[in-house]
Amino acid sequence: MTIERPLSILHVLRAPVGGLFRHVVDLAREQAARGHRVGLFCDSSTGGERAVQALDELAPSLALGVARVPMRRNPHPTDLTALAALRGMVRRVDPDVLHGHGSKGGAYARLMWGTRAVRAYTPHGGSFNYRPGSALHRLYMTAEAVLGRRTDVFLFESAFIAGRFHAYAGRTDRIERVVLNGIADSEFEPIRPCPNGGDLVYVGEMRAAKGIDTLIAALGLMRARGRPATLLLVGSGPDEAELRAQAERCGVGSLVTFEGAQPIRRALGRGRIMVVPSRAESLPYVVLEAAAAAQPLVATAVGGVPEIFGPFADELIAPDDPEILAVALLARLAESAERRTERAAALSAFVRGRFSLDQMVDGGVSGYRAALDRRALRLARVDAGAVKPSVNPGG
Repeated sequence: MTIERPLSILHVLRAPVGGLFRHVVDLAREQAARGHRVGLFCDSSTGGERAVQALDELAPSLALGVARVPMRRNPHPTDLTALAALRGMVRRVDPDVLHGHGSKGGAYARLMWGTRAVRAYTPHGGSFNYRPGSALHRLYMTAEAVLGRRTDVFLFESAFIAGRFHAYAGRTDRIERVVLNGIADSEFEPIRPCPNGGDLVYVGEMRAAKGIDTLIAALGLMRARGRPATLLLVGSGPDEAELRAQAERCGVGSLVTFEGAQPIRRALGRGRIMVVPSRAESLPYVVLEAAAAAQPLVATAVGGVPEIFGPFADELIAPDDPEILAVALLARLAESAERRTERAAALSAFVRGRFSLDQMVDGGVSGYRAALDRRALRLARVDAGAVKPSVNPGG
């Protein structure tokens, strides 16, 4: 049996927050546990104490270390400083693989020059969630197409993102794999409801793409129809103040509680139903985690969410419509607890078979090795072509 050598892998991302950060942390930890030498390069101006804690816990496993420098979300002159810092780290650790995550991390990894590393790229929504046809969408898709030529392997986190890439950035001749986000076995432990829990819970960022304004409007409709429901909003973001004001305007201010970010399993037990009213997603961990934990869900049919629901995708609803959301929530709240539990358990069983952490890690490493093998074969052909055949004078 052939034993494959461990790899040196440097992950590059921007903000150490949200599902993208969770994805990279899981990958890095599990790759290190399998004997690979792993490092991280990310932004130092976002993430707060939660990022510091997560990176401190991960650091002892990272043979290539952790480097953090300021990085802006959008293109900025300071990118040159950050790229120089990444260049220095690449020279120091000499990785086999540079794996960029998200639009910014993917750009940084693929803009590195003078390195032997193969370049892997995992889009995580980001620039693909801009409205098609808008100026920003056209700009970013042009950048994706150009950077695609400097990519050795694409590791798409969902079939949805792969489709968006092909539709707007074009097809490539590079190695492509769909490697679904995965979660650990421990996350399939059912949630224990809090005795004094409320009706609905939302976990995530407070920004427009998440559709929380639609949820608050739906809450107002439910109240007007004689079925007021409580809502716990867990998270933070740029739209929090406006959402608080909207809750007051809709007459549901007393029914809505805002709390800062906290572990999802702690939050889930505080509501009978989790609501994911997003306008745009890629393959959201928050849905995977809730589904795995057998938490009853009402979610919109956006991005890769139908891939998570699989045979139960007909339960998903259209986004950006308070009326449709209100009807769905009223119907789910009217169900018996036994029926809600039965439906949630069926979805959890489907997710367990398709979205495992081991499959995600193995799929990524397999993609790296395929890219390394292709590069080695190409270099061998170049070397063979450079050797002139010997001439026998005697004929």
